[in-house]
Amino acid sequence: MMFVYHTKATAPEASQALIAQSEKTFGFFPKLHQIMAEAPPLYQAYTTTFGLFLAETTLSPLEQQIVMMTANYENRCHYCTAGHSLLMTLQKMPADIITALRDGKPLTDPRLESLRQFTRQLLLQRGHVGDTALAEFFAAGFSQRQALEILMGLAAKLLSNFTNALAHTELDDPVKPFAWVHPDER
Repeated sequence: MMFVYHTKATAPEASQALIAQSEKTFGFFPKLHQIMAEAPPLYQAYTTTFGLFLAETTLSPLEQQIVMMTANYENRCHYCTAGHSLLMTLQKMPADIITALRDGKPLTDPRLESLRQFTRQLLLQRGHVGDTALAEFFAAGFSQRQALEILMGLAAKLLSNFTNALAHTELDDPVKPFAWVHPDER
């Protein structure tokens, strides 16, 4: 193991308040956060960006999850795909959408599929999606603000997905039933 799973006793002092926040939010200290605790600025950037994306954007909770799950899929994040699958299930989001996102398949709702495709293109094209893709996103009923808000979700996912890629983060017990492997690796 190349990365440390910190406990409250081993984590840097600057991570202690973040750990308390994680435990309050999730009811436990997630393994991703245990690793992030090594770098308090990363841990803070992640929790702040993730929290703002969920609490302050105009995207619906389902739309937020579509953005994050699309990033999880494209970034091949085993940990976050399992975690968000659990969150979506607990929030009683449609099972067919959860399955499609886990498999990288189109969504049946045209507006939601437009969101998935736009998010996917932002990732694959490193933001350079072009005016046609942006016009199609707006034609689906999304706003300029929402195009920019997606970037917040992607910023949070870059921090978590890439941390998990580096650390090969083990799944937390609550998400083990939602374990995931990218379809290309099945």
